[in-house]
Amino acid sequence: MDNRRNFIKKVVAVGALASAGVSLPATAIFAAPQKSKTSLNLSFQEGIAPGKSLNEKLDYMEKLGVVGFEPGGGGLAKRVNEIRQALKGRNIKVSAICAGFSGWLIAEDPEKRKQCIESSKEILAAGSELGSVGMILVPGFNGQQPSLQMPKAREILLEQLKELADYAQKLNTSVILEPLNRGEAWFLRLLADAAAMCKEINSPGLTCLGDFWHMTHEETSDRGAFISAGKYLSHTHIASRKRRSMPGEDGEADNYIDGFKGLKEIGYQGYVSFECGCQGKREETVPAAVKLLREQWKKA
Repeated sequence: MDNRRNFIKKVVAVGALASAGVSLPATAIFAAPQKSKTSLNLSFQEGIAPGKSLNEKLDYMEKLGVVGFEPGGGGLAKRVNEIRQALKGRNIKVSAICAGFSGWLIAEDPEKRKQCIESSKEILAAGSELGSVGMILVPGFNGQQPSLQMPKAREILLEQLKELADYAQKLNTSVILEPLNRGEAWFLRLLADAAAMCKEINSPGLTCLGDFWHMTHEETSDRGAFISAGKYLSHTHIASRKRRSMPGEDGEADNYIDGFKGLKEIGYQGYVSFECGCQGKREETVPAAVKLLREQWKKA
């Protein structure tokens, strides 16, 4: 009861100041989101760790304490048994499946859209067998033309996402929408927009992804972007912020603390997965990147 009285007093006081022309931040009334218990679950795409075979790569990942593996979606159905065997007895799980579908969902040509839906379902089914969080999907790249324009593009996209989300939900996995930067895609560049579509579809079968590389070019705040995604965020990509290389290879520019704060505040339980190139020797740059991220996570 006392808390309620104090809140009302605060609102009245702030209202009085506002009517007097005094501008106050929202935090004058509402406290910032509280950090929830969460941990930094690192994941590697297949080309990140040094090693000639998948088993060699996974051995290397285990030594670094990396707990997620993100394979590509192309030909995944034929690799299910191979990946299962390679992960058997390890403390590494399949995180997300990186694309691999054909066609694109905002194509003008209905056949291209159908191709995308059918190939996505095949990848979702294989990913489900591997216990994956979901399959990463980009609605369309700049080079994929002709594409539908707004508002038709969004309307058609939502119809198809509903179909894919329903299919994914039955398989206990999801479609993971990925916003890109304007150099790669004209459609869907902000996490808030991806989260809005997830909210509109309202299905566990549709989630979204935040990629630090794309966010560097499009978002005004990493923390704000992740908070805007909230419960719909199921996966995260990371790379250096200038050249899309190993985190740390771009020096002081590679600061992820603000974004990590946002992840902690929304109680993020997913993976932070490396999607990047490499300028130096992987035997040196990969462990250095892992160390950097763990240090920054502690600071966040």
